[in-house]
Amino acid sequence: MDADAADAADTAGGPPDVDAVTHAVLAASRLLVSVSARSLAAVGERVTLPQYRLLAVLATHGDAKLVEVAERLGVNPSTAMRMLDRLIAAGLATRQSNPDNRRETMLRLTPEGRGLVEEVTAARHREISAIVERLTPGQRTALVGALTAFTEAGGEPTVPGDDSEPYPLGWSDTHARTRPPETGVRHPETHTRPPGARPAHR
Repeated sequence: MDADAADAADTAGGPPDVDAVTHAVLAASRLLVSVSARSLAAVGERVTLPQYRLLAVLATHGDAKLVEVAERLGVNPSTAMRMLDRLIAAGLATRQSNPDNRRETMLRLTPEGRGLVEEVTAARHREISAIVERLTPGQRTALVGALTAFTEAGGEPTVPGDDSEPYPLGWSDTHARTRPPETGVRHPETHTRPPGARPAHR
């Protein structure tokens, strides 16, 4: 068998190539985008996806200055300010003086805002759990290994057994993290869609 034939045989019986894995990941990401959209729909029209991401940042990191929130969202402070104004008007967030520096204003979730984040996160958890339950034990084991390796390769820290951080498709900390796919509707607060995300079909 010549070298070309040997390579072809290895490819046919070997692991999937990069393109095959990429297509599989993109297909899975479309499912997760759909889960994300449905979980956000669970709270009606109270917030847009970009506004929810701001709430998720505060829920994850606690009180923060506007510039810190903007950095984590990957937007400029004026854009974050417009989102924040809407959330404050809706009773989901508030501004308070920094007790350590009265010249600084800290952003904080209200109890209603925290409850909204928890509601969306719980809806995502339920739907993803229902999908995982359809897998065989062997498939679940393989999926955990594959997703853990993929997450680590992408530079995202893993927190086994802890889903309290509402990153997930609310993916909030976008400074050195992956930006969340949008649901296909462009809102004034955001102007980009990550590679691989597709507009939702109506």
